[in-house]
Amino acid sequence: MIFSQSPELEKKSAYPLDTWFIWLTIIGIIVNASGLLLPILEPDGALYATIAKNMAQSGNFIKLMIEGNDWLDKPHFPFWITALSFKVFGINSFAYKLPGLLFWLAGIYYTYAFANKLYNKQTAQWAVLIYISAEHLILSNNDVRAEPFLTGLMIGAAWYYYLAYRDNKFRNFVAGSLLLAFAVMTKGIFIACMVMAGFVIEWIIKKDWKQFLNYRWWLSIIMVLIFILPELITLYLQFDLHPEKLVFGHHNVSGIRFFFWDSQFGRFFNNGPIKGSGDKLFFVHTMLWAFLPWSIILFILVGSTIKNYQTIISKNGNYICSGISLAGFLVFSLSRFQLPHYTNILFPFFAIVIANWLLNLKHKGLLKAITYSQHTLCYFLFAACIGLLILVNLPYKIPAIVVLALLALAIVRLFPGNSLQHVLTRSFAVIMVVNLFLNTLFYPMLFQYQSGNHAAASLNTQQGPVYMFNDVSAEYAFQFYYNGPIHRIDTRQLDTIKNNIVVYTQDWKVDSLKQLGYQVRVVEQFPHLHNSQVTGKFLYYKKRDQAVDHFVIATIQPGALANSPSLKLRRAKNFININEPFFASDRAGGPHRPTHTGYDEYLYW
Repeated sequence: MIFSQSPELEKKSAYPLDTWFIWLTIIGIIVNASGLLLPILEPDGALYATIAKNMAQSGNFIKLMIEGNDWLDKPHFPFWITALSFKVFGINSFAYKLPGLLFWLAGIYYTYAFANKLYNKQTAQWAVLIYISAEHLILSNNDVRAEPFLTGLMIGAAWYYYLAYRDNKFRNFVAGSLLLAFAVMTKGIFIACMVMAGFVIEWIIKKDWKQFLNYRWWLSIIMVLIFILPELITLYLQFDLHPEKLVFGHHNVSGIRFFFWDSQFGRFFNNGPIKGSGDKLFFVHTMLWAFLPWSIILFILVGSTIKNYQTIISKNGNYICSGISLAGFLVFSLSRFQLPHYTNILFPFFAIVIANWLLNLKHKGLLKAITYSQHTLCYFLFAACIGLLILVNLPYKIPAIVVLALLALAIVRLFPGNSLQHVLTRSFAVIMVVNLFLNTLFYPMLFQYQSGNHAAASLNTQQGPVYMFNDVSAEYAFQFYYNGPIHRIDTRQLDTIKNNIVVYTQDWKVDSLKQLGYQVRVVEQFPHLHNSQVTGKFLYYKKRDQAVDHFVIATIQPGALANSPSLKLRRAKNFININEPFFASDRAGGPHRPTHTGYDEYLYW
């Protein structure tokens, strides 16, 4: 994992990748950017986009708000950047995804610079190609959350701290601390722990004890705390200054305490307001697909390193990237709250470690294993694309199969050999084809079933107020894409309306309202599925209808029928079966409304 580059490789002048590196990098950037114009995915992406939209429209950059309620979960930095993007480009999908892509692009520069400084140009080139082709990074540039921001910031902070470590120049300590502060204001304090862990591991292995006495490192910690003051101030103003606010079902909730403890250590120890179930091997099997097409190579590298650890650890090695990788992976694996995209931020460091290891690999057995496994993977990925075309019943099946076949032929003709460089380049090219296929054919099909986009487009022609029921899921895509006012209401509030209202709700809610005597007219119906929760039944086109729900645009009319005493009594008797408890958001921190039960409704009536 931490070999030094061999002098022989350094002296080679005719390196096969030189001819293709720029072109492959451009292709990789284009594929990663191909999701810019696609809609925003539910649920998290649409939630974050809606929060940033509220910030941009209100001009209030202090509060994170959703549906008029305070939201406490993620720090402010990505919302600030996204809201500024909305100010410049308007409120749309492109403006939401562009900032994340730009931070990811910065990660390319820092990955190249870091690898080139640690090793050489060849390692830097391969590290970049591995970085821009890692599957979950490509997916995250479409389904944008905090990770694209964090990926660029974390490798950038490590790069500047490495320069500071080598030259002890104060400006590099400042630059590293600033980027690390931005990263902390994106995800939390654990990010700083992971970055510094890599350097501490390096110093311990090399017995470089003087670094612990270098006052500039301790000053860097103080600078990070100073640079995160905007986050601490906004949390204080929104939460600590208002103990009367109800957050996580409690009053007197401190935003600063949540930022430093509950958001990070609370998730890790599972004793905070946001809990999970945690699986020690979760990220092991997640890496199998998230780090494609390099996951098998990563596992081979780890196995080889464990087997030969006594011979590869030396004072001449470089341990920062492997130390950050190890510390981050252990933290995520031991945490009780886990999501697949958490490890994305480690991929630049994985890329540097793998690139250096591959270019020094001389073991014929391992080289043969990598060659066979990558060949098998390439065949499997092409077969998976064709299988998905047929299983899902995607459009343009025959032209798509022809294009896939031609691209496969082109890849083999351009990179025909069994040298390691050609094997790796074919792997890179294949994953590019796969993701271009996903962004041009598969995701557009999925978005046909994200009803919020289509309902918003239909209603944007009139932009009048639209109502959503509290006991129906929030559907943040609708809230983001709809340009008019949106109001949340309870069923019991319907008898207070004086005029017809337009609602966006699920079809079962319409049925329950009709049973209660309300005059409801369905205007338009949309098939619906949470696109980040795709199931096998949904993918198989013959069974898709069984997996799809429906949302509707409907009008509800006031009148004597709905307000008759007999129907009021009927509604009072049936609310226990009709109204289910409502939790306003799966994302802890807000919005929080009281849970409604049939007994509450009975008291009202």
